[in-house]
Amino acid sequence: MVAVRTLSTTELSEPERRAVRAMLDEAFGGEFTDEDWSHCLGGRHVLAVIDGITVAHAAVVPRSLWLGGSELGAGYVEGVAVLPEVQGAGIGTMVMEDVGSLIQDRFVLGALSTGQHHFYERLGWERWTGRTFVRVAGELVRTPDDDDAIMVLRFGASQYVTLTGTIICDVRSGDVW
Repeated sequence: MVAVRTLSTTELSEPERRAVRAMLDEAFGGEFTDEDWSHCLGGRHVLAVIDGITVAHAAVVPRSLWLGGSELGAGYVEGVAVLPEVQGAGIGTMVMEDVGSLIQDRFVLGALSTGQHHFYERLGWERWTGRTFVRVAGELVRTPDDDDAIMVLRFGASQYVTLTGTIICDVRSGDVW
């Protein structure tokens, strides 16, 4: 049986942190960096556990995004992964449904960066079709490589946000988006 739990970063015990990080390393084939891990911290983690083993994870961290000149508090999704041996069993969907509820309870908008659009589209996420930028020392810098990667979850007041405008995030180490 799959148990889905939601915890803040501070509620994760040290063994749970190590287990989540190890699962992410395995799921990403060793390509999950320390910077990627740092982007997962400071928010809420949705974990799927089977027989005491963490088999799936997604983190929701607070980020400010600027759309059409307005700053919005976004729940930004990081570290979405399911162990290969249980992929296709609906566990990733269970985790992301909880992520969607968490975002709608705490934020104005959801956002993430991915190359797996279909998985998220079936859960209500939409592709951002406008241009992407990062704010570096007060200056806007284009991030054209991210133009096709950003997806948003609109609801409530954000349901009227146009997907064709400019979206801006603050700079951070590693992948800015």
